[in-house]
This record gives sequence, C-alpha cells and structure tokens, in this order.
Amino acid sequence: MKALYVTSLHTFSGKTALCLGLGLRFQAEGYGVGYFKPLSTHPWPVTCGMTDEDADFVRRVLHLVENPCDLVSVVLNQDLLMQELTGESPEDLLAKVKGDFERVAVGKDVMLLEGGASLREGFSVGLGTPVVAQALDAPVLAVTPYLDRMSFLDDCLVADLRLGDRLVGMVANKVPGEEMDFVTGVAGPYLEQRGIPLLGALPNREQLQAISVVELVDVLQGEFLCLPDKGDVLIERMIVGAMSVEQALPRIRRVSGAKAVITGGDRADMQLVALETATKCLVLTGHLRPVPEVLRRAEEAGVPVILVRGSTMETVEAIEDVFGKTRLGQAAKLDQFESLLTEHFDFKRLCEALGLQCPSA
Repeated sequence: MKALYVTSLHTFSGKTALCLGLGLRFQAEGYGVGYFKPLSTHPWPVTCGMTDEDADFVRRVLHLVENPCDLVSVVLNQDLLMQELTGESPEDLLAKVKGDFERVAVGKDVMLLEGGASLREGFSVGLGTPVVAQALDAPVLAVTPYLDRMSFLDDCLVADLRLGDRLVGMVANKVPGEEMDFVTGVAGPYLEQRGIPLLGALPNREQLQAISVVELVDVLQGEFLCLPDKGDVLIERMIVGAMSVEQALPRIRRVSGAKAVITGGDRADMQLVALETATKCLVLTGHLRPVPEVLRRAEEAGVPVILVRGSTMETVEAIEDVFGKTRLGQAAKLDQFESLLTEHFDFKRLCEALGLQCPSA
C-alpha cells in the first residue's frame, strides 16, 4: 500500500479538490483507493456521530464503502482541546490516528490523506502535518494558491523547511493567466534547483470559484420561490441592484459570466429589468415577496428566484464569506478540475515518486 499526504499552506487552497482529482485518476489506473483525514477542526454531525463534511463528500464521489465517521480520526472540538491542554485526554491522539489509519487502509492500493488547512494546524494537540506524516511514513504533496510571486516562492520554501525529505512536490493553484510563464519558466526551475519539485501549476478558472444556486439557498437560509430544479446552476458574479433602474441596466448587461442579481423583494422594477438580461438567478432580500408578474416572467425565462430574510447588505456579506470557497459539488466543476489536472499536473512524476506503475500517465 502506498500513502500520499495532501496538505496546504493556506485555507481554501484546493486540497480536497486535489484529493478528489488524484483519487479519480488512481481509480482510472486500476488502483483501489482509500481516503483518510487524521484531524478535522470542523465537526459535522451525521448518523454515526461526528465526522468532516469534506471527508464525507470525498467518500461519496470516490464511492468508498467505509462509514463516514471512520474516515476522520480526530474531530477536534473545544472540550477535546481543553482535555489535551490540561493533560486530561483519555487517549493518545497520535496513537489513535495511527490505529484508525491502519484499519481504513486494509485492502487499499493507494491511501490519500488530507492534511490541515495550513502547516501550522494541529501542533497544539500533537497532530501537526509533519508529525502525522512522519508517524504514518507518508510522503507529502503540498498545494498553495497563487497570491503573488514572492508569497508563492516563500510558501514553497516554507513547505520544504517544515516537511524536508517527505515533500514530494508542490502544486500552485489558481494561477492567473498572466503569471503562468513566471510560475513554470522562472519559479519552477528555481525550486527544482533547490530540490523542490513543482508537479503542477493549475490556471485560475472562474467557474471553479462559482457557487451554485442551491448553495446560495443553504448559505442564506433562503427558499426557492420558483424553479428549484435549477439548483445546480453556477453563479460566477454577484450584482447588487440597489441603484436606479437607469443606472442598473447598463451595468448588469456589461458584467459577463453567469450572474445573480441581489435586490430588495419590493423592487419589482429592478427585478423585471434584471430578467431582461442574462441573469441566472434573482436573490430577493428583506423577506418581501415579489409581485406575481416577477415570478411569471422568471418562470418564462428559466431564472430561479430565492427569497431571504436578511437585508441586502447582510446578504452580500454572507455570500462574500463563502464565494470562491465552495467544493466541486457539481459535475461541471469536477469535470473541469479533472481536465486541469490532466493538462497541468505531472501525474507520471508523482507515480514515480510513490513507486507506482501508471501505464496511461
């Protein structure tokens, strides 16, 4: 059995997406793939107890047979943190991680381990990424979002400093098109000279940052007023319709991409104008229901309408908190990420580093 620990330098770097993409690729190569998350700091209740939402999502996409609670070893909450800090914890957490990993790995060819949100996470309870990777004898693949040139290089050098010989490679994610030549032509050779393989440079794709209509409903605790079957529609842009109709119309038309218009539920004029454009969703705030004409026109145009309780400002803030941070829950997003990996990730080199035979790589 071969293990690969996938970790990140920053939150929302794309490590869950990377685990999914690699897992699907290894499955396509004929390997039996398993998944395991040593530590989660985001408890998520399910029937079996507490697990991690990302872990359960990976389980479903990869069609894993394990109970969702078996895929996460330690779900850290405030009580467990205090027990660790005061020496009252009933068990050795690192020993628990090793035992749980060994059970899940039975019968698998490749085990993908998902690390923390950063290389700092977990040290306070003895489960920092370098510690766990060492304990499980797992090589590490680190992914980091491309912020700017210096930050990217610093992230790679810090990963090398923290992980040492366990680091099998770096992946740059969300690289702007104008920076791709720098990453591959300058940063890549610079890192290679220092023994840090750059295995992938994934270009930024706005659709991968998009949020689906049903995710908007969940985040805003809203309700569909029409067309709930359009929940998988992806939204790439948000426009606030708080100005006059004369000001709003050219602005809405000028914004490209799949867009949602956020406006007060009592602004029928704004809602009808938005429906004359390529708007993909209407978000109506203040829990004010629109006039029947708006819903009739929305049905005709195939535009779902969501009603939320919050004000327009509260709604915008709630969306901004999650925009660009959603998982690959839609087939279109997952397919696109797989395509990016195929084109921009050196899967053959990863297989060689892991000692795996990948004929189609």
